[in-house]
Amino acid sequence: MGAVTLEGVTKSFGSAAVIKGVDLDIADGEFCVFVGPSGCGKSTLLRMIAGLEDISSGKLAIDGKDMTRVGTAQRGVAMVFQSYALYPHMTVAENIGFGLKMTGHPKAMITERIRQAAVMLQLEALLDRKPSQLSGGQRQRVAIGRAIVRNPEVFLFDEPLSNLDASLRVQMRTEISKLHQDLKSTMIYVTHDQVEAMTMADKIVVLQAGLVEQVGTPMELYHRPKNMFVAGFIGSPKMNFLKAVASAIDGGIRVTLPGGASIDVAGSGAVRSGQEVTLGIRPEHLESQEGDVLLDGTVRLAERLGSETMLHITLTENSGITAKADGLSTARPGDKIAVAIPARACHVFDANGVAVINGDLTR
Repeated sequence: MGAVTLEGVTKSFGSAAVIKGVDLDIADGEFCVFVGPSGCGKSTLLRMIAGLEDISSGKLAIDGKDMTRVGTAQRGVAMVFQSYALYPHMTVAENIGFGLKMTGHPKAMITERIRQAAVMLQLEALLDRKPSQLSGGQRQRVAIGRAIVRNPEVFLFDEPLSNLDASLRVQMRTEISKLHQDLKSTMIYVTHDQVEAMTMADKIVVLQAGLVEQVGTPMELYHRPKNMFVAGFIGSPKMNFLKAVASAIDGGIRVTLPGGASIDVAGSGAVRSGQEVTLGIRPEHLESQEGDVLLDGTVRLAERLGSETMLHITLTENSGITAKADGLSTARPGDKIAVAIPARACHVFDANGVAVINGDLTR
């Protein structure tokens, strides 16, 4: 069992508060991803769970047991770091089994656990090689194998794919997800890459400046962001934001954009007439022909990715917007273009960036 509970956890380095009070429940067997910009505290929080950083205040429990002041070795966790940290003079098998050897496990048990991990990670043919004879992806699998053989209650991953090239990142992302399905263990994974978070997580924890902005499933965060920070961080490309003025109407809000165009967004959010708001719309939800409002603009840049084309558009009121178009789009820089906004996909945020209405694509 590997349920993890954080209650009012803080971390300060001198007068600098890095983690400012985190409450979080991670269920047994859950794949939880900490995501956020550099410096938000996600790696520090992971190291606190591992016991590599002291907890300044608050409580940490693993499987219901208070681990706040318990040493790393007694917490039942295993960590995979950003750097592989393999011993260059040891073989793959020796690297994988080194931790068990140092803790005095029987040789036969060590050999069997190495074999099981090697089969799981497809390393059987590489057990006699040295790290210098391995690719980056193979080295990362060895580092993961070193964690697997310990049979931990909780696996901790600190940006394990950031040193790999793009194709290897995709491959290793799939392998780690499959490993989670096979082991059914609790895994906590740190990344700044929201694509990794969306594709791997059961639960995402979005952090900013040492605080939790929102916790939820990938689709909850995508469709129901609580504020502009989460809305802009989750999704690729990021959500478009347009300054606007709101007025209350029956069953929703009328949002008027700087160019004079208005759009009625259904929902129960409360606003006062003349209140400044921000309209949010994701690039993939913009339409090219029919919508509730058309915005005229000029293509500034067309990024052709094969299956899709990203159009960066300057609107007539000089604000910018990004639209995701078909890969066969013929739009070029300088072309005039009309972008349609469907009301059902719009989000409205108040002056403090808090969501007033989230889009409902099921309507």
